[in-house]
Amino acid sequence: MTPLQQRWFAQLREHRAIAVIRATDWQLGIKMAETAINGGLKLIEITWNSDQAGHIIATLREKFPQAIIGTGTILTPTDLKEAIACGATFAFSPHSDRELIQIAHHQDIPVVLGALTPSEIYQAWHWGSDGVKVFPIKAVGGASFIRCLQAPLPQIPLIPTGGVSLTNGPALIEAGAIAVGLSSDLFPPTMLAKQEWPELSHRLQQHHPSQW
Repeated sequence: MTPLQQRWFAQLREHRAIAVIRATDWQLGIKMAETAINGGLKLIEITWNSDQAGHIIATLREKFPQAIIGTGTILTPTDLKEAIACGATFAFSPHSDRELIQIAHHQDIPVVLGALTPSEIYQAWHWGSDGVKVFPIKAVGGASFIRCLQAPLPQIPLIPTGGVSLTNGPALIEAGAIAVGLSSDLFPPTMLAKQEWPELSHRLQQHHPSQW
């Protein structure tokens, strides 16, 4: 295990969840991230297909130095290079591309490739992925799928995303996941539409992933 991975896995074990922010408006994206941080989440992923994702990342890095700001939905090497230039300190991809690992590690930041089957998961890990994003976890059985992977692949840190909630997150951690990616459940549509920011932060504080 590399020093980079040791630091990264320690952060994942401590915080247990990555807040995945996907926003069609950059100002809304900043507010969503701020709400997640106020709710106690430290790992914040701004998806690269968000409106002005680079600007959101740069703004959050400056405004919240105590948070760990990264990027996600990285599809190409160009995406990753641009995100790193904007200040992303970690990266997630929904698929596996070996070149992404080379680029990220050259800049000394962790990158987590996406995979689903045991063969894909092992291949991503073998290439040097800093853990593996198991996506979409909801479509393949949730915690039971993670539990099944533990027998043949116990050495691979798994980060399930896609359908993870504050309700089912603890079961995924109990099944063996090192951390989870929380997305839509962080911001229920009705509460988001009303911009109930204090209530959303309080909801996170009441179900904080570090307690899982």
